[in-house]
Amino acid sequence: MKKAFKNKPIIILLILAIVVAAFLPGCAESGFDQEESSTSRGVLEVNFLDVGQADCIFIIFPEGRTMLVDAGNNDDAETVINYIRKKGVKRIDAVVATHPHEDHIGAMDDVIYNFDIGKVYMPRVTTTTKTFRDFLQALSDKNLKITPVKGGMTITLEEDVDVRILAPNSTSYDELNNYSAVLKITYKNNSFILTGDAEKFSELEMLKKKYDLKADVLKVGHHGSSSSTSTEFLKSVSPRYAVISYAKDNDYGHPHREVLERLRKYNVKVYTTAENGHIMMESDGNTIKVRTSR
Repeated sequence: MKKAFKNKPIIILLILAIVVAAFLPGCAESGFDQEESSTSRGVLEVNFLDVGQADCIFIIFPEGRTMLVDAGNNDDAETVINYIRKKGVKRIDAVVATHPHEDHIGAMDDVIYNFDIGKVYMPRVTTTTKTFRDFLQALSDKNLKITPVKGGMTITLEEDVDVRILAPNSTSYDELNNYSAVLKITYKNNSFILTGDAEKFSELEMLKKKYDLKADVLKVGHHGSSSSTSTEFLKSVSPRYAVISYAKDNDYGHPHREVLERLRKYNVKVYTTAENGHIMMESDGNTIKVRTSR
């Protein structure tokens, strides 16, 4: 009994060590728990959701603010809403609709109805589709207004994260895709560029504006279409990682072979929602960890 009593502090320390270890987060390269939150660790979390032939990106900032960039197709509402809810999120501080195509704002109305929304951002462009009307109706029902965005603007959410609008840089375009809001999100030494469906014309405008396009991660424009990701733009961004959001066997042949070859030529590691499912990237400001749902 005396020996057991003398060793009691050591035993208690061992038990505490086991308990603490059980709660330490793992560092898996693939597969992740949607309910895990990184906000308490000072981490920027960028989630590229698998919404088929569409775009949806959900971002949790280091201090807990949130942003949604696009919301997939109309039938992706359940996927988007459930994904965000499993993150323990009830409020989306900023909603960005890059442009009013259905595969980018399809489920936006449902998201607006299901969450507390801060501000809504979108380029100054409209369409006559039912999807766009549903989006506007949801804004009206929630007493929300659109803040128009254009190149050179910033969106302020947290002091340590810079959210800069790089496009659009003109007031009118022949192609609706070129109205796309392009965002550069910078956290300390790491940057992400999210391009919507911006095509070569818009890319050239960004180059002419001499914006700082260098980034670690490029969300490839227009689902990997050859209409986007020009050589000049890709060289200027010089990403380490690229993410392409598309559906297998889609009618457009996305991603196009030329784009994949271009990314390979510049040694960019490519992740796709079609192959990898949901893609989560975590940045501590210096390094980026990538995890996928399959």
